[in-house]
Amino acid sequence: MTAIKSAWTAVGGDPAHLSRVSTVERAGALQGRLPVRELARACVGACALAAAELGARRAGLSALPRVRVDDGAVATAFVSERHLLVDGRAPVAFAPLSRFWRTADGWVRTHANYPHHRQRLLAALGLSEERPSVETALAERSALEVEETVYAAGGLAVALRTPDEWAAHAQRAAVAARPLVERGRTDVTPPRVLAPLDTGTPLLPAAGLRVLDLTRVIAGPVATRTLALLGAEVLRVDPPGLPELPDQHADTGFGKRSATLDLAADRRTFEELLAAADVVVTGYRPGALDRFGLSARALAERRPGVVVAELSAWGGYGPWAGRRGFDSLVQVATGIAAIEGSEEQPGALPAQALDHGTGYLLAAAVLRAVTEQSYDGGGRVVRVALARTAQWLLHDLGQGDAAGTAGAAAYDGPGPWLAESDSTLGRLRYARSPLSFAGGPGDWTRPPGPCGADAASWS
Repeated sequence: MTAIKSAWTAVGGDPAHLSRVSTVERAGALQGRLPVRELARACVGACALAAAELGARRAGLSALPRVRVDDGAVATAFVSERHLLVDGRAPVAFAPLSRFWRTADGWVRTHANYPHHRQRLLAALGLSEERPSVETALAERSALEVEETVYAAGGLAVALRTPDEWAAHAQRAAVAARPLVERGRTDVTPPRVLAPLDTGTPLLPAAGLRVLDLTRVIAGPVATRTLALLGAEVLRVDPPGLPELPDQHADTGFGKRSATLDLAADRRTFEELLAAADVVVTGYRPGALDRFGLSARALAERRPGVVVAELSAWGGYGPWAGRRGFDSLVQVATGIAAIEGSEEQPGALPAQALDHGTGYLLAAAVLRAVTEQSYDGGGRVVRVALARTAQWLLHDLGQGDAAGTAGAAAYDGPGPWLAESDSTLGRLRYARSPLSFAGGPGDWTRPPGPCGADAASWS
């Protein structure tokens, strides 16, 4: 419960509400040398408690619904992308050039799942061919040289660091100086009036909220997928020239509508969306959307009272503030891959836990912001970063337990927490949401559709 308290405190929750939370521990779930199971349990627990709190507020309940956090559900959801099947076909998680490579003095990890990142990686190395030539080119260079050369070309490569090496890095100092979840006000507006909810089932705490989803990959989409589960109307918007990877979009698209929009060419449509939005969630590197007037301050000026939720890889501060990043790369930079690996090669957490955990933290922060607004108003901004979540995992959650939790029930696989549904994409097998509170929803009301298939408008 200590880890859940840490996460709940980070989003500004009342410690007295923790008495409403119970856990089901399962040995074998998310085993690792680091306490990844505790991180996952804490993030989901804080999010479920934030949902229960908002639900109680809107339904006029005298006590918060009880929250139940089951390690089996959490472990299954934290690898949801691995459990997805589309007409029996399993997605490919990483492209051939997204992997560890030996360098002249160590290791680097590259990320090239998107075509434009693959092209930039090859261009940075002066190559037109793939794996064999990349392997040769990287073996001749130092890891830090590769990191800087690829970054300068707009690609993604990060040198493997030990925890001590990361501890000496200026970006780590910048990250460690910030709270796990940054929270602030952007304006002074009257309390948010939330339509009351009846006490029937399911209780949907976010019903009636309109969420503009400007995120990609896993962490941000997990946050907005969670808000959709809780009743929010979520509209995901992608640039027309860079659609999301189809399988990734399917995994995180439950409960949402999906549109494409050129923010530069069609400002009027975006401003119409913003004018009716209650929450805006962004997941691009800090500053990348500022030219479109999408900084927290600019959004609050045009839409007073809006909740702005910002997600990044490295944080909006320090020498790496403007860098692109992904969970796998943050694991490499911060020393996680070194801890989870061996003398022969680097390793990884049993899940992309920085992505999933940060996503649930972000959803929790949004829900708490809406609850706070219902009492004292004011526009809000919340910020999270994968690297800050990594800091929490490395230093604040104790030790991992590769053998599992003594005396706990066994995690015998994902079966009880998987579901199937027909969709326009085909027959889907997917992981259910791990959020569980008394009277809450058990599943999404709509399956995902193709990226960009919907109109850029509120329904």
